[in-house]
Amino acid sequence: MAKTTGARKRSSQARSRAGRPPAMPGFGEEATPFVATLLDPNGVVAVDRVADAFGMTKFQLAETLGLPRETLYKSRRARAPKTQARIREMLEIICRIEDWAGGKFQAMAWYRAQGIPAFGGRTAESLVKSGYAGAMREYLDHMAMGGFA
Repeated sequence: MAKTTGARKRSSQARSRAGRPPAMPGFGEEATPFVATLLDPNGVVAVDRVADAFGMTKFQLAETLGLPRETLYKSRRARAPKTQARIREMLEIICRIEDWAGGKFQAMAWYRAQGIPAFGGRTAESLVKSGYAGAMREYLDHMAMGGFA
C-alpha cells in the first residue's frame, strides 16, 4: 500500500471536514452547539453569555474560574488570553461530561463539587484553577475509553 503524501493527506482531511463548522481555538476539533452559542462573532467567549447559561453572576463565575472578580467586569481583561484560556478550559471539561452528568447544570455541579479520587479528592474546578486542566482532560479521556478511576 502506497503512503499518502503530506499535501494529499491534508487535502483529504479538509474534504472530510466539509460541512462541519470551523474549529474554535481551544475546543479540540470543533465547538459543540452549546459552546458555539457562548462565542461572539470573533470566536471570543462572551463572559455574559457564560454566566447567563449557568444562571450565575459574573462574580460567581469569576470565583469558579479562580479569577479576581474585576477581571470579568472589565471587557479588556475578560478578553485577555489568560482569562479566555481559563474559561475555555472550564467549558471544555463541562462539555465533555455534560452527557454523563445529565445536562449542563449537573455538569457544572460536578465540576464544582465532585471530588475525584485519582486526584486526591480534588475537584475539576480546583484542578483548573491550579493549572492542571490538561491532567483533567487526560483523566476524562481515560474514563471515556473505559478506564477506571
